[in-house]
Amino acid sequence: MADASDVQSRVAAVARDFGRDRSGRQLRRELDAEDYRRLADAGFLLTGVPAEMGGLWVNTQTSTRPVCEILRVLAKGDASVALVSSMHPAVLSLWLCPIEVPEPYASAWRDQRAQVAGAAKDGCWWGTITSEPGTGGDVFKTRASAKGGNNGEFLISGQKHFGSGSGVTSYMITTAVPQGEDAADWFFMDVRGRTWDGSSGIRLASEWDGHGMIATQSHAFDFTDFPATRIAWPGNLRTLAGLAGAVISSAFTAVVVGVTQSAFESAREQIFKRRDSLRSFEQVEWARVENEAWLIEQAYEGMQKAVEAEGSGALLEVLHAKTAIAELAESLTGRLCRVIGGGTFHRGSPFGWAFEDVRALGFLRPPWGLAFDSILERTWERLDGRQA
Repeated sequence: MADASDVQSRVAAVARDFGRDRSGRQLRRELDAEDYRRLADAGFLLTGVPAEMGGLWVNTQTSTRPVCEILRVLAKGDASVALVSSMHPAVLSLWLCPIEVPEPYASAWRDQRAQVAGAAKDGCWWGTITSEPGTGGDVFKTRASAKGGNNGEFLISGQKHFGSGSGVTSYMITTAVPQGEDAADWFFMDVRGRTWDGSSGIRLASEWDGHGMIATQSHAFDFTDFPATRIAWPGNLRTLAGLAGAVISSAFTAVVVGVTQSAFESAREQIFKRRDSLRSFEQVEWARVENEAWLIEQAYEGMQKAVEAEGSGALLEVLHAKTAIAELAESLTGRLCRVIGGGTFHRGSPFGWAFEDVRALGFLRPPWGLAFDSILERTWERLDGRQA
């Protein structure tokens, strides 16, 4: 079993190197494969590998915090790299979180779990391309189709976007409706070495051109009969999403927290040096920044403690924390931009970038409407359970 604190220390060292070139990295519109090689060498890929295979993952209760801390320190160095990296443990949590899969799927599930984790251990990055135009980010509303192909393989067709890490990831999960069935299910695709001109079943529809997270290569693609493997516990998209939901949401939240903390700490140093010359408005705004930074830290810690106590059962608490932190992060980074002044909008300043990055995370992971729908749905489910 790998040591999480050791991996975190090595990832933190890489993140500090990233941070030394922050102004240059902020102007990037593409990912650098060398960054991911360095993170793999630091042991990051072990966040998606179970302990019995030499990885970091034990269970939801004990492993979520270490994974989140690794992502948080990485986000302090490079937000885009951290967001793409967060997909790796988030995706693999679909296989890591279920404790026991019922027959007749148990054997196939164990084999597939070993397969996907083995790929991660061997150096493969995992990502996701589940969002589709017109679905509002809801993976259950996928319009993509999956028809049976040769040797038990499926062939997926449909439009997908927000494929963060495109060109860097080796495998990507997605959703599609299997031919002859009514509901969507999970699939994963081997995207290594595929050209994007449509000749191999994948065509680049549009490159990512976001205001925030600009270097994540979250491209949009059209798939036509692209080979994919169905998850080995079929027909359980919602069940698996629920079991892994606390880990997935915690991982994305850790990135928001890291980006926000980095901006706050840098701004605080500047403000402290001119604290005696702050105008009244600036003093009040900065006091609010301090309050919001404190609230973010409390929400993040509360989220971690809830998962440590309840595991997958803490999803509602995690969703509360994730949404609250997203709102607070946008407010905090906006305030510090106002206090520091117009220089924050210079492309060499980190503060305007941090504001756009946390806004992007708020919109995309998932959209606000779906985020609040999920909170209410889980709230009513919990109340119904108590009254039953």
